[in-house]
Amino acid sequence: MASGGGSTIDLPTPPAGRGAARSEVDASPTRPAPALRLSGVRKTYGDVVAVEGLTLDVSAGEFFTMLGPSGSGKTTTLRVIAGFELADAGTVALHGVDVTRRPPYERPVNTVFQDYALFPHMSVADNVAYGLRVRGIGKREREQRANEALEMVRLPRTGSRRPNQLSGGQRQRVALARALVNRPRVLLLDEPLGALDLKLRQQMQLELKSIQREVAEQITFIYVTHDQDEALTMSDRVAVFSDGRLEQVGTPGDIYERPANEFVAGFVGTSNVIERGGQVRTVRPEKIRMLAEGESSARALPGVVRDVGYLGSVTRYTVELDGGETLVVLRQNLDSSATDAMQLLGRRVLLEWREQDEAVLDTKSQEEQER
Repeated sequence: MASGGGSTIDLPTPPAGRGAARSEVDASPTRPAPALRLSGVRKTYGDVVAVEGLTLDVSAGEFFTMLGPSGSGKTTTLRVIAGFELADAGTVALHGVDVTRRPPYERPVNTVFQDYALFPHMSVADNVAYGLRVRGIGKREREQRANEALEMVRLPRTGSRRPNQLSGGQRQRVALARALVNRPRVLLLDEPLGALDLKLRQQMQLELKSIQREVAEQITFIYVTHDQDEALTMSDRVAVFSDGRLEQVGTPGDIYERPANEFVAGFVGTSNVIERGGQVRTVRPEKIRMLAEGESSARALPGVVRDVGYLGSVTRYTVELDGGETLVVLRQNLDSSATDAMQLLGRRVLLEWREQDEAVLDTKSQEEQER
C-alpha cells in the first residue's frame, strides 16, 4: 500500500501503488539508512489536510521526484523535509537522524527555489559564497569553493558579474551552485525550472541530471514538479501525489507503462481507459495500431476518426469506436505529411494493440485500500 498512516514503501522493490503488499523499511546492519525517511507524516492548515499519513524512503544518491498537480501535497512535503513547516504527526529522518523538530539550519539540506532568490547587489561569486560567509568560513576557502561550484554548474569565469547580467538559465545555475557549495547531504529543488521557457527548460533538465550524476555519491536530489515529462526525463524514481497522498512510487518506466490507477494513468501522459472482462485497463495512445477498414485483424475494433491533430513529428487521432468508446491514437509521421493525416478525418478504421501493452488499473476506493 502506497498511502495511509501505517503504509511503507520499500526502496529496492518499489510497490505498484495503493494496495501493494507491505514491506519492511527498517535499515539493517548491512544496509545503510536511507537519505530520507518519512514515517506517517501528516500536515494540516486549519481544516485542510495537505499531507496525510505519508511514509516514504529515498535512497542516498537518488534523483527522486515528487510529481503531482497543484494542491497535491508535494511542495508541503518538501517544506516539511526542509524544516520550513513542522509536521503535525509522524517523523522525518535524514541519513538515520531524526530531525522532525529541528529548525532548517540544523538539517543537512539546502533548497533551490523557482525564483532564484539571488541578491542583486552582490556579484555571482558572493551570491554563491554567501552561505559559507554566514558560517564563518575564511575568505580564501570561500573563493575556492565558490569557483569550484561555478565550474560544476558550467559557469566558469562568471564570478565577477551581477545576476542581472545573466540569462534566466544562468541565474538558475547560480542558485544551484549556491546550494551545492554548502555540500548538503540532501538537495531539495522546488520547481526550479518552472520560470524558464520550454527550450531552455529542456536544456536545463539534461544539465541538471548530468550535474546530479557527478555528485550522486555525496548528495541526494529530491525534486518537486508538476511537469510529467520533466519527471520522466530526469528521475531515478517518481512519487505521484494526489490530495496529499501517494498514488504510486516507481521508476519512470513503472509509472508510465504500469500505472497503478486511473489517476496516475491520466496524469502521467495521455492514456486510454477501457473496460474489458470486468476489469478497468489502460493502453497508451502510441501502443495502438490504426489500420484501414479493409485490413484483416482478429483483435481489431472498428471505428471512425473524429478528430486529427497534426503535431509535427506525430499526429494525434481521436477515434470513436462502434461500441461507443473514444480512444486516442498517436502515429509517428515517418512517411506521411499533414495533408496525408487530415485525409483520414471521417474515415472508418480498425484499432488494435497487443494484450501485453494493457495495464490493469486498481479501482478500489481509498478507504478500501487503507482497511
